[in-house]
Amino acid sequence: MSVYEPIFKILNAAGVRYVVVGGVAALLHGHARLTADVDLAVDLAPQEALKMIRALADNGFRPQVPVLAEMFADPAVREEWLQEKHMRAFSLVDHTNPMRVVDLLLQPEVPFEELLARSQKGVVGETPIRIASLDDLIALKRSAGRPQDLADVMELEAIRNRKGDR
Repeated sequence: MSVYEPIFKILNAAGVRYVVVGGVAALLHGHARLTADVDLAVDLAPQEALKMIRALADNGFRPQVPVLAEMFADPAVREEWLQEKHMRAFSLVDHTNPMRVVDLLLQPEVPFEELLARSQKGVVGETPIRIASLDDLIALKRSAGRPQDLADVMELEAIRNRKGDR
């Protein structure tokens, strides 16, 4: 997890509104699995998205695809990526440490404000973060539908059942 803490520090210092989803969130909920990136749902309002992109870009993160990072902040561009390129996430990599990859969801199945409202407080190292609730994480993974996500759903549902959340 220490590889991800600098990312969260950058985002927190910039006042970025985000919720950790994906494999890192699954790990933090107690599902032991490997993951190579950190998936984030972020406030997609143009100014908020631009603030987040600039915070990461100012700290060495660059898009994995040949586009300007700031394009992510444009709702029309994101919609084009969704419709024409079938992208689900926009990836940024820290070229000084390729182990640090951030995937930004282009359009989470659960609206950001709802994700944020139901999110849980967590800590990575000494850095506070917001983690998607177990129910929201299960919904996001189920909607992604990839084999790894569906395997995660089974494990996360078992965790929820053990916790007595349902």
